[in-house]
Amino acid sequence: MRTEHSDNLDIAPFIDRSLLGIATPEMVEQSCEEADRHGFAAVCINPCYVRQATALLHQKRPQICTIIGFPTGAITTASKLFEAQEAMENGAQELDVVINIGWLKAGKIDDVHREIAEICESTGLMVKAIIEMSLLTQPEQIMAAQICMDAGARMLATGTGWSGAATVADVRMLKELTKEQVGIKASGGIQTHDRAVELILAGATRLGTSWGADLLKQREQD
Repeated sequence: MRTEHSDNLDIAPFIDRSLLGIATPEMVEQSCEEADRHGFAAVCINPCYVRQATALLHQKRPQICTIIGFPTGAITTASKLFEAQEAMENGAQELDVVINIGWLKAGKIDDVHREIAEICESTGLMVKAIIEMSLLTQPEQIMAAQICMDAGARMLATGTGWSGAATVADVRMLKELTKEQVGIKASGGIQTHDRAVELILAGATRLGTSWGADLLKQREQD
């Protein structure tokens, strides 16, 4: 249901313009131009394109974000650290890090914590820990959120978008768990303006979507 508040809400500053599938340099350039033109929060691109995006968005508003351990989080900690440090050296300002879901489910809590903490400490960048809510039980969701906050993550992400859509219930739960100590990124299935607004009003501070410009066009057409 629409309200005056939702109609007046500018969603552009919440959007991480994502390009995480098969991408070409031309597609990266288009995504960066789109992010700059609309004032999106960030572009989220594959690691091999961080240098290109950094050059295109130098001294512009959108942040350069890339993914670490995508999409399963199951590479070694050493590999994740290398990915994170290389991304930082290439100009990344934010890291979307997939936690090791298998470790979490196996009860290897210290290993999950150590991995996120090492990435946070070694880079000093904003780390958005992806906890893949749709693959976890409620106790595991709570545990994942607590671990990542304790390890220094500055934002929790509902998922990669590859294992299900972000839900309002997921965002509300994370808001309750985090008590606004860290940000919340909703990712996956955000293809309408109304859906974006619902997630923001539920507590999302970022929206991971490849539909950024389309969402704004929908608002203009209403």
